[in-house]
Amino acid sequence: MVKWRAAARTDAGCQRQRNEDSFFVSPDQRVFAVADGMGGAVGGAMASRLAVEAIENLWKTKPPQATDQQAIREWLDEAVSAANRSVWVAAEEDASVRGMGTTVVVAVQSEDDHLQIAHVGDSRCYLLRDGKARLLTDDHSVVHEMVKAGRLTEEQARINPYKNLITRCLGHDVQVEIDQTPVEVKANDYVVLCSDGLPTVLRDEEISAVLKRQKEPEGVCEELVKQTIDGGAPDNVTVVVVQYLEPGSDNGSK
Repeated sequence: MVKWRAAARTDAGCQRQRNEDSFFVSPDQRVFAVADGMGGAVGGAMASRLAVEAIENLWKTKPPQATDQQAIREWLDEAVSAANRSVWVAAEEDASVRGMGTTVVVAVQSEDDHLQIAHVGDSRCYLLRDGKARLLTDDHSVVHEMVKAGRLTEEQARINPYKNLITRCLGHDVQVEIDQTPVEVKANDYVVLCSDGLPTVLRDEEISAVLKRQKEPEGVCEELVKQTIDGGAPDNVTVVVVQYLEPGSDNGSK
């Protein structure tokens, strides 16, 4: 069984006055979440915070069995649904934040080398293995639909003026469709959860290149955020980095 360790970093970026992103790393480093709020300065920050708090609360009160993949998948569905309801109810009750919403990407690490991922919106999860970044999630966005239809290339999508238009988020309806992705992890892998502020600036190969210079999760986080800021960071940027270690390593979470 691999060991792992994690770190996180968030920054408002260069053009936003307020950071509307939120993140969560559980004390036992089994649950990781990133949420990117929308709906104005107040509403966006509130939406992402409410979503992350709902996930954190469910983990504290009702954690799934750490080796039961089906239980983890069901827990993720329940956690993201709870996050959606929390944002939706708050928006219904307060006219000043009516219409607020948030993306979310959540991952749960099991004790048998599997990571279960759930997401809504365009916050992402990458697997970095053997020097290459592989996107594990599909953006729920207008531009990504155009890429899938062959109407845009990935590079065109990065600079498209409508790239921030998402097709699915938490808080806009009482129920939401949730995508889930499982991945088996192994020693020397990295997993990166991030808000869209990161890939807006850095290409996949630039994200991969950071891993050749930095190894510790804290250093990877710092470098990814720094490069995003150096690239202009038009949006908030949040990253959670998980590093997977050899089973015999002395410095892992598990």
